Amino acid sequence: MAAPVYEKKALTKKSENIADWYHDVVLRAGLAEYADVKGCMIIKPHGYALWEHVQSVLDAEFKADGVRNVYFPLFIPMHLLQKEQEHVAGFSPELAVVTHAGGEELAEPLAIRPTSETIMYATFANWVQSWRDLPLKTNQWCNVVRWEKRTYPFLRTSEFLWQEGHTVHADEADAMDMVLRALDWYRAFYEEEFAISPYVGLKSAGEKFAGAERTYSVELVLPDGKALQAATSHYLGTHFASVFGVNYLDAQGASQVAHQTSWGLSTRSIGGLVLVHGDDSGLVLPPRAAPEQVVVLAVGSKSSDNAHVQSEAANIADELKHAGIRAVVDTDLLHSLGYRINEHELRGVPVRLEVGARELADGKITAVRRDTLTKSSVNRSDIVTDVQTLLSDIQSSLLERSEKLKRELTKEAATWEEFTAIMEHGKAFIRAPWCERPECEADIKAETKATPRVLELDRIDEHIETVCVKCGEPAHRRWLFAQSY
Repeated sequence: MAAPVYEKKALTKKSENIADWYHDVVLRAGLAEYADVKGCMIIKPHGYALWEHVQSVLDAEFKADGVRNVYFPLFIPMHLLQKEQEHVAGFSPELAVVTHAGGEELAEPLAIRPTSETIMYATFANWVQSWRDLPLKTNQWCNVVRWEKRTYPFLRTSEFLWQEGHTVHADEADAMDMVLRALDWYRAFYEEEFAISPYVGLKSAGEKFAGAERTYSVELVLPDGKALQAATSHYLGTHFASVFGVNYLDAQGASQVAHQTSWGLSTRSIGGLVLVHGDDSGLVLPPRAAPEQVVVLAVGSKSSDNAHVQSEAANIADELKHAGIRAVVDTDLLHSLGYRINEHELRGVPVRLEVGARELADGKITAVRRDTLTKSSVNRSDIVTDVQTLLSDIQSSLLERSEKLKRELTKEAATWEEFTAIMEHGKAFIRAPWCERPECEADIKAETKATPRVLELDRIDEHIETVCVKCGEPAHRRWLFAQSY
């Protein structure tokens, strides 16, 4: 009796249900799968390779600027976490706390790291003594735990991976220079590696990091009009330094309170990548970030001798790899051609080269680009240069597409009627004048679920004479609002 054949369920269409589509793609493209612990995920090799790319690019930027990697404990004594009250209040609902270990109740509970300011700064007080110790620039690649009630793979999980930079400076000017430099690293990474055009700017008082004086953010515009906070950089002022005793002697021998920063980007970035570029066939990965940039597909039939085709496919892959292109070869002729094509499209491989006996006889190779699914014919003799050109064009085209999406999903509103109409008839980013009062921010969120995402960097010094879109009080700057993930 023949084994039963099960038909694989088609992907949910992105245009019909982006949430279900996202879950389908993350699981079926092999990025991640659910763990036995509620709210946690297992990052699979294809997904972890994307995170390794994030690490390699950003870590090089950090080190070139003099930032050094460190590692601090996962467990934070509660007395340290509670020293900065605004900070602990901001994280209390998400804390996971260890109360028993080694078969005994602990004398002091231990918080599982939600972020590392408190445990690191207690140590920084010992590391920093003199102006000669400044600036102190550190970064940590690690996991953190924030016990989320609603979780989505990569976007919001109870445990996730990130990097957190922590620096100490002599004054506000030097600290702010660090804050904005880190913010620019993140902006450049999204544009140049992930081919995503973000909004970058200042967060509102209600949206800033707990304990920070100012928070800056990178916000992604997603295809459903919602926002994804994709990286943050915080000017902490002297708040934490005053609490933890991070002081230094200046050149004149006087004691001064240090100024501090923290900044981070997490595996949430991968979720943003999936949402921005993916389509109804699965992932669409920008070439610079793709673990596999090219798949060389041997095309043949089970009934014919395919040794020459398989050999040439392997030769082409080797030539591409020798030129620094991340190429793989697929010589599996046991599955149908359609199945193999669908699998590589699902995984988002930027370029597919189809190599068959006819193509080899003509000296031509069929190239298919993943972003548009269009085919072209390239000369076998020019395969390396043609593929390099194709990869560069795909990278540029994806960024252009992201910029276009951002423009199309950003609306202007001068009145509350315009604001609510936009929110009711399709989500979008809304640029509108706002009074910047917390009470007004709360009212806008209660009525529309929209929050101020950022005040764009080039609008921070803006001064207009108008009225708030919600309350009618004087407003001098236009903020971007959106619902967020």
